[in-house]
Amino acid sequence: MASSAKRRAVGLGECPEGDDSSSDDNTEGDDDSGDEDSEASEELNEEVVVDFEAHAMTDSDFNGIKKLLQQLFLKAHVNTSEMTDIIIQQNHIGSVIRQAEVPEDSDDDDPDEVFGFITMLNLTERKDVQCVEQVKNLILDHCEKNCTHSVKEQLEQILSDNSHPVGLLLSERFINVPPQIALPLHKQLQEEMAEAQRTNKPSGRCHYCLMISKTCKEVQKRMQSRGGAPKEEVIFVNAEEEFFYEHATIKFNYSVHEEADSCLSGRWSFGDVPMKPFRTVILIPADRMPVIMDKLKEYLTV
Repeated sequence: MASSAKRRAVGLGECPEGDDSSSDDNTEGDDDSGDEDSEASEELNEEVVVDFEAHAMTDSDFNGIKKLLQQLFLKAHVNTSEMTDIIIQQNHIGSVIRQAEVPEDSDDDDPDEVFGFITMLNLTERKDVQCVEQVKNLILDHCEKNCTHSVKEQLEQILSDNSHPVGLLLSERFINVPPQIALPLHKQLQEEMAEAQRTNKPSGRCHYCLMISKTCKEVQKRMQSRGGAPKEEVIFVNAEEEFFYEHATIKFNYSVHEEADSCLSGRWSFGDVPMKPFRTVILIPADRMPVIMDKLKEYLTV
């Protein structure tokens, strides 16, 4: 599958808020630097058309997948190396995104660079695996801090019910890869899940779909109530995941502001407005996936 997209020359990890590269250490030649900065800015903002393709995962994708997992989990106590190994081992489910064709004169150091991936990990099937238990503990811990006791109990019961398996849907990509790539990836993943279920592979049998989405919030200037509480809107980094959020039976946010101390973690701003980084946990019954897929087709079809 391929998706025509625009890749910004500025690359991944643009960090307007915390970028220290513009320090005042070098102050010589400031009068002459204006024109050079202007020319550099024009070059950096140049857009290049890039085609992406989905491929089955291989051992060579380890570093790329792990980097994207670290982008999701940040400093959370989750063994991303172990999780990456599992993702690659079950390569009958999931795909990685690579550039379709890399010109011979390209400056890319790695022609097989992973721009994104999608997969589903059956948490119930792998309940005794360390990284799976760490993810469950992470989610339940934040649920306890951000939800009512009844919601925490409900989520805990669902995660411990072996008769209704829970799958962890992981869909990660570079921030400059457009959402249109998500439609063929999700369609293929659903087909692979159906085939795994048809052939009695446990990885294909999921009663619930669990997601941890990268989100952010902007505090609006206008007040929502007389009490002066600011209004906050959740913005999804992967825009299509808002449709999953709309059909969730359990959903909550937790802040990762204290963990987001690097450009890779997503400390960016939209325009001149700084955004506060969050993670949004979403639990969806598997029988709602067809409705969500219809929404994705409507939203992402070019």
